[in-house]
Amino acid sequence: MTFVAERQLIADACRVVAARGLSDGFLGHISLRVDDEHLLVRCRGPQERGLAWTTPADVHLIDHQGRPGAPGELEGWSPPNELPLHVEVLRARPSVAAVVHVHPPAVVAADLAGLAIRPIVGAFDMPGAKLAVGGVPVYPRGVLVRNRELAAEMVAAMGDRPVVLLRGHGLTSSGRSVQEAVLRAVSVDTLARLSLQIRSAGGELADLPPGDLAELPDLGPGFNEGVAWRHEMARLG
Repeated sequence: MTFVAERQLIADACRVVAARGLSDGFLGHISLRVDDEHLLVRCRGPQERGLAWTTPADVHLIDHQGRPGAPGELEGWSPPNELPLHVEVLRARPSVAAVVHVHPPAVVAADLAGLAIRPIVGAFDMPGAKLAVGGVPVYPRGVLVRNRELAAEMVAAMGDRPVVLLRGHGLTSSGRSVQEAVLRAVSVDTLARLSLQIRSAGGELADLPPGDLAELPDLGPGFNEGVAWRHEMARLG
């Protein structure tokens, strides 16, 4: 089996998002670009158990049409129905290597409550605050993104941002690596949860002052991804 390390990474990432509560049950998928025509993606097999129990055997090499990328690659397995969601993001963004699609309940609830993802925190989650400063757009259709037309709509709503919310559905996150795409989704979920808690406590949401945002340092990928990802893996036990 080729791409052994990459399949393991995607399987680990699926377990991370499940452990974080970003995709309860068996819905959601993560992909990684291999070349201009192929990607590795979590597929559904005959013994589907859900994201929390994903193994490298659940991750398969396919082309943009969902066909097997190698002999025997899809025997007994099927690509996600929303494969076009991944493919259209990868086509539109040459710099993107990974796409995460998950269904975080807090993100869905916050959006339906009219709460945008805003930079309400600072040092609590610096990458999340900086992500929120640029805005997190919303694709306003609660549909299954199962064809190129719908996926193109979603990508258009995404614009030049790395994450887009899908109303009544979930979110799509992209990154230069699987780790970055997952950690962005975690940050958006954290901000959504905090927003709901603040409003439930009777508080009002307020953006961090520009001066405070300007003081937030960039600790670099060694910390923002390296240490953060080791922490996520350690949480899995």
